[in-house]
Amino acid sequence: MTGKISLDSYRLLGRSGLRVSPLALGTMTFGSDWGWGADASDARKIFDAYVDRGGNFIDTSVNYTEGASERILGELIKDQRERVVVATKYTMARDASNINSGGNHRLNMARSVEASLRQLDTDRIDLLYVHAWDFTTSPDEVMRSLDDLVRAGKVLYVGICNTPAWRIAQLQTLADLRGWSPLVALQIEYSLVERTVEYELMPMARELGLGVLPWSPLGGGILTGKYSRADVSDENSADVPASRKGVIASTGHLNQRSLDIADVVGEIAGELAVSRSQVGIVWTLANPAVIAPIMGARTVAQAEDNFGALDVVFSDDQLQRLNDASAVAPIFPGRFIGRPMAQQLIFGTGHVAGRR
Repeated sequence: MTGKISLDSYRLLGRSGLRVSPLALGTMTFGSDWGWGADASDARKIFDAYVDRGGNFIDTSVNYTEGASERILGELIKDQRERVVVATKYTMARDASNINSGGNHRLNMARSVEASLRQLDTDRIDLLYVHAWDFTTSPDEVMRSLDDLVRAGKVLYVGICNTPAWRIAQLQTLADLRGWSPLVALQIEYSLVERTVEYELMPMARELGLGVLPWSPLGGGILTGKYSRADVSDENSADVPASRKGVIASTGHLNQRSLDIADVVGEIAGELAVSRSQVGIVWTLANPAVIAPIMGARTVAQAEDNFGALDVVFSDDQLQRLNDASAVAPIFPGRFIGRPMAQQLIFGTGHVAGRR
């Protein structure tokens, strides 16, 4: 596996020329308005520890901790604004009683961006994500509206999160055909407990020029060993749970399979004398589509431990054991096309070198 890297080993973000660190600092943990998270003082310590090591890629959202995340971040970046790349998101409702305060439509996009600019106290958003596809707004409206924001200078680059691969491909094609700003980043859940994105989303991202930013690379903390078999839950409430454990349970990952994977992570961590968190984070970087996993922390000690992931190097055997423990069953059409019979029907008895 690739050797050690550092926070100032910058990478290009997708098809853009923007240079970003190989770990992004997630700030959903900035603010305690959701019942857990870092206060402003601890957030500053985490932020300083990150930028002092050369980190320059900060991730937030207009709705994180009821806006506190952006407000805290706005204070933190005042003296560093030209050295950091600030990414935020719109889509999620900021007022549950107002139907138009959420969604992908132009009205919510415009209002959300204005709210983010105020909360961050900045003149522009470096990277704006569509936070999730709402399955109601037309692709033309979304991409044209994003392009208008770029032309106005309020947004510099655009990306997308939590959207089917076929829809993203459609959006990117529209942008290319009409000369609108293309998508350069894709933020998706990706970890040893969530690998189904390897089927469609990650290959699509590589082909269409979107850098992948995994969120929850530690499976919501499951890979750190903080949960046991007694914590297994199938909670599926629409209400945002009050506890961090409740949030993780609502994702559907707090199950026996995930805990079995976490056991293997623990074995590898012991062999390398590193933390489980470091093993989980650096595993995501083994995928060539990944630019930077989103790393969240509630304390500076957690943040510094996560930074140490960039020093971890797996042996081929260790990487294979992690891959085997977390492997997911193939799906159609890959499941069918990959079978020997189908391969022979397509290629005969010959072999095509370097086919994708």
